[in-house]
Amino acid sequence: MNGDPRVTKYFPSPLTPSESDALMDRIVDDWRRGYGLWAVQRRDEGDFIGFLGFSQPRWQSHFTPCIEIGWRLVPTSWNQGFATEGAFAAVSWGRANIEFPRNEIVSFTTTVNIPSRRVMEKLGMTHDEADDFDHPLLPDWDGRRHVLYRLAVSSRREESSDVL
Repeated sequence: MNGDPRVTKYFPSPLTPSESDALMDRIVDDWRRGYGLWAVQRRDEGDFIGFLGFSQPRWQSHFTPCIEIGWRLVPTSWNQGFATEGAFAAVSWGRANIEFPRNEIVSFTTTVNIPSRRVMEKLGMTHDEADDFDHPLLPDWDGRRHVLYRLAVSSRREESSDVL
């Protein structure tokens, strides 16, 4: 999947097998924090169709530290609502299980990645052009300009104190 040029259309290039393996190692390692990216399967067929969930950027920007929600799906699963359905489920799980910095979830992508931006908007995330940024790890890439979306969430402590 990570080597498919259609899947990586909004990335500098497809990943090599060793780069994809390194990504998978980071995904597994990220779960030590108690959250991460899940493998996504179709319920009806059981086929692997991608990954979705939470990660923490390892670089600095005006909105870090943060926890990002993201997704990557195989082309045969596009335009069927899987990213949106999975993202709603992830947000629900995250609200119950993650202490989010600044009480928000963020998501970001290149300015031209309209499909991902639509998912962000369906989640109720908001975009302010003042938050847009040049990705610090991609200074020489034409697609370095990114949009940032935010979704306010209550901290687990605030939710539990409301119940008391």
